[in-house]
Amino acid sequence: MSLANGFLPMTMEEVLELGIEQLDFIYVTGDAYVDHPSFGHAIITRLLCEYGYHVGIISQPDWKDDSSITVLGKPRLGFLVSSGNMDSMVNHYYVSKKHRETDAYTPGGAAYKRPDHATVVYSNLIRKIYKDIPIIIGGIEASLRRMAHYDYWSDSFKRSILLDSQADIISYGMGEKSIIEIADALNSGISVRDLSFIAGTVYKTKDISGLYDYELLPSYDDMTADKRLYAKSFKTQHDNTDPFNGKTLIEPYPNGVYVVQNVPQRPLSMQEMDDVYALPYQRTYHPSYEAQGGVPAIAEIKFSLISNRGCFGGCNFCALTFHQGRTIQVRSHESIVEEAKRITQDKDFKGYIHDVGGPTANFRQPSCQKQLQVGVCKHRQCLCPKPCPNLEVDHSDYLSLLRRLRNLPNVKKVFVRSGIRFDYLMLDKDDTFFRELVEHHISGQLKVAPEHICDAVLSRMGKPENAVYEAFTEKYRRLNQKTGKNQFLVPYLMSSHPGSTLKEAVALAEYLRDIGYMPEQVQDFYPTPSTMSTVMYYTGVDPATMKPVYVCKNPHEKAMQRALIQYRNPRNYDLVREALKLAGREDLIGFDRKCLIKPRKLAGGTTQSQGSKSRKSTRTPNVNGKVQQKPKKKKTIRNTHKPKKQ
Repeated sequence: MSLANGFLPMTMEEVLELGIEQLDFIYVTGDAYVDHPSFGHAIITRLLCEYGYHVGIISQPDWKDDSSITVLGKPRLGFLVSSGNMDSMVNHYYVSKKHRETDAYTPGGAAYKRPDHATVVYSNLIRKIYKDIPIIIGGIEASLRRMAHYDYWSDSFKRSILLDSQADIISYGMGEKSIIEIADALNSGISVRDLSFIAGTVYKTKDISGLYDYELLPSYDDMTADKRLYAKSFKTQHDNTDPFNGKTLIEPYPNGVYVVQNVPQRPLSMQEMDDVYALPYQRTYHPSYEAQGGVPAIAEIKFSLISNRGCFGGCNFCALTFHQGRTIQVRSHESIVEEAKRITQDKDFKGYIHDVGGPTANFRQPSCQKQLQVGVCKHRQCLCPKPCPNLEVDHSDYLSLLRRLRNLPNVKKVFVRSGIRFDYLMLDKDDTFFRELVEHHISGQLKVAPEHICDAVLSRMGKPENAVYEAFTEKYRRLNQKTGKNQFLVPYLMSSHPGSTLKEAVALAEYLRDIGYMPEQVQDFYPTPSTMSTVMYYTGVDPATMKPVYVCKNPHEKAMQRALIQYRNPRNYDLVREALKLAGREDLIGFDRKCLIKPRKLAGGTTQSQGSKSRKSTRTPNVNGKVQQKPKKKKTIRNTHKPKKQ
């Protein structure tokens, strides 16, 4: 089901053009309509069409206008609602809570085209107009807010999004299997209120008497009163994100209401993944956006290939465990090569495939074979704090795929720009992949994510100890030398993560001094829903151990930690100087090569001493009230000649 231009209908005129009297589903999204498999709304709508359902799309409706939600009429089976590819709050705000002025998922990059908490706002708008229509919410925003959660932007503890949105059911995670089961059930006449049996969904009920083998979480009221209970609840949720060994979770609310999370949907098989990515996507934005300059987000993914999903990396600040799960799912080489061939036929293709990867590019197999029978381990991670003895490390499949792609006609280069898990790479005893990565698949610089260099902070992040990264950088240097390359490493670094004090922030600055690198951008820790790190930030304890964790919440201290990473930037001078004084590291203010900053120069050629409290005075008085004169430097004659070799 598609129009002559290949897209799904966005207007009633287009619906009638297809000879359809009433759509089965209407998908409401906070993004522009981009028919590309990197966009969740494209996958779900195409999949429903493949199963015979008629689907239309309402993109970025005006939430202040009730009629904006009625442009396609009332659907026969229900509304599907998503904020878009990003959480609407992350999309709107920097970690400082200042509003972003652009939106890559909107035509022309315009901001303010969707509301805050878009899933809730859209769903309530639908419920206002259509009192009895089923509303199914999904996507990253609904998925990560499916149970009670901390909301950073309002600094409050919120209920499940299912209750605030007035929706009937959540399809969480990637959702391909659950959405088809929901559609088929509704189509067979089953009431949405009776859809309590579908994996990968969350529903609300007042009767749990028929449920068994479940975990009863603390109530919303109890967690609101005691943050530690929320930390314990989140750990239970984290331990039940696997479809093979996870349990049903029940969260009680006032007035006898329960929010029930069924176990996650099973991971897609290779054939199922291939089928999803073989659907007839147009691979670009809707033509109606052309006059506005198109949709900026397409530039990053138009010539990229998705090879896998899921991640067993276990970073605590990442929500992948909650959304895609830890089990790796992959497409076949044939599927990816076929898509690559289609890419090479695009009129704008210049010979460069920008990326072949996913959440972690070099994960193309489960971390161990037992995962597909009994699931991932509940009480340990695959890579941290130490690699599991059962971990299977093998890059041969990924290497074979990259070789096939770079040998395709019209392909000049195949780059790997998704995250490379360097600790996993270092565990591979065969250097072939690492060598070919350096030789063929890096565009001058490789971006990696050590995040920090202090082991105390890295352990809170769920990252490997710094010695692993040091070994990686040295090996990367050697391989570049052997292959005659002069390529760089660009490390992603994070400031003010739970566990990071000014002491650790200064240590990170010293490390950057020693390697001669100052990042152009710094990521301040962003407390987004459903991550272990966000729970640490809110509760002050590590959910894994229930032990206290230092949390930097003061905006000024956060600014100091961020400034230390960019200590060379003159605009950061005052913040860096203050941070060094507070950390007791005034030894790093001076002219020695180990110092981070120099003493402030004052008018008249004097220098403000380290112990001076005044920032405005241009002269520094001594204890007698007299102005200290800057001593004259003695002239020295430098020997500019190198000594002769003996």
